[in-house]
Amino acid sequence: MFFAEEKFGIEVTKVMESTKRKKVLIIGVIGADVHAVGNKILYHAFTEAGFDVVNLGVMVSQEEYIAAAIEANADAIVISSLYGQGELDCRGMREKCDEAGLKGIPLLVGGNIVIGKQSFEDVEKRFRDMGFDRAFPPGTPPEETIAALHELLDNKE
Repeated sequence: MFFAEEKFGIEVTKVMESTKRKKVLIIGVIGADVHAVGNKILYHAFTEAGFDVVNLGVMVSQEEYIAAAIEANADAIVISSLYGQGELDCRGMREKCDEAGLKGIPLLVGGNIVIGKQSFEDVEKRFRDMGFDRAFPPGTPPEETIAALHELLDNKE
């Protein structure tokens, strides 16, 4: 970015470096789930995509996500679950975020988030009804989640 400044009657053109803050993500694996490999893959993918990432690891409670989001002034919360209990573990998350002052923070969830074979369209609808902005099925490439994050965050200041 360029701007002109007048000092002592002389116009000086300066180049401003972008001081735009990186978007901050809180990630982790919710509930009693200990599946760490995918979480590490997401951490590296999000970091390489230019996000600041706070990785809470495994067995993360809703309250821990929320506390970390407040502390880090996060732009989004990304929840993983692979043990099938994600739907149960995520219930009430939007309401707790709103109550904690994180009203409108994008919530994304992905992995094996329900038990048994179910239509992902139905699963996604249930998560949207719970206040999640995006839900991803098992095996979703990190690039798809990154694209969704850009869609949700790039125009949000």
